[in-house]
Amino acid sequence: MSEPLVWLPFSPDHLGEPPAGLRYEVVRPEPDEELPDSAADVEFYVPAYQLGALSPDLFALLPRLRVVQTLTAGVDHVRGALPSGVVLCNGRGIHDTSTAELALTLILASLRGIPEFVRAQDAGEWRPDRRESLADKRVLIVGYGQIGAAIEARVLPFEAEVVRVARRSRAGVHGIDELPGLLPDADVVVLIVPGTAETRHLVDAGFLARMKEGALLVNVSRGSVVDHEALLAALRAGHVRAALDVTDPEPLPAGHPLWQAPNLLVSPHVGGASSAMWPRAYRVVREQLERYARGLPLENQVTGDY
Repeated sequence: MSEPLVWLPFSPDHLGEPPAGLRYEVVRPEPDEELPDSAADVEFYVPAYQLGALSPDLFALLPRLRVVQTLTAGVDHVRGALPSGVVLCNGRGIHDTSTAELALTLILASLRGIPEFVRAQDAGEWRPDRRESLADKRVLIVGYGQIGAAIEARVLPFEAEVVRVARRSRAGVHGIDELPGLLPDADVVVLIVPGTAETRHLVDAGFLARMKEGALLVNVSRGSVVDHEALLAALRAGHVRAALDVTDPEPLPAGHPLWQAPNLLVSPHVGGASSAMWPRAYRVVREQLERYARGLPLENQVTGDY
């Protein structure tokens, strides 16, 4: 019997010593490109790092596929395309560091007025201003999982308080149903929930109205989590400030009103896009392949929406 075939989007050399007992091919399918003959044999597929939806037509041409291991933490772009019986594993652990760093960057840049200082520099103008500090602020982390914990670890040294919120309550963590009572006391609200039907427009007009006057909303999760029409109204009213690494749609089209919204900082979905990503991606993939080669249960398996 031949060794199980693995499709990788990068050279197996990046794995250091690739796990034995498996065959490897570098395959990055393009929409209009014919698949290699090995499509009939591939069992373990690691798609290239991308956020756009994968086509069900691709998976229909992979009859022996058993596992899809994404390089993304979210799997909303893959989940609906997979045939029944294929195990889906997400990239948990790959983006914790990068996303947490960006979340902290967006918080500090927004509070300390960095966008305004950059605009002043472009204009050759000296505009000193007194801005808010992260110190002494209460930061609400909505979606307290592994990335949420990484954000907390970076926020706490700034002498801020962290309040944790997850899908369900547990020791030291509030349930998402408690948000209405938590929002009025939060100075910063960080969103790091998955993009699901349950979280779509979690941040709506009611959510924003409960936020403290002048509080900062930071979204490093998925654009669909925020009702952008409601956010625009809250920004224009001066009720809240916001920093978005994700929007709906993406890319944010030219002329979209978010580009001109007051008190808003936008970054182009780069939470995971840093030099920290690939060493962690290689490690996660290597560990998963080692488990697969040895017949052990895989980590990071996604069931249902999570």
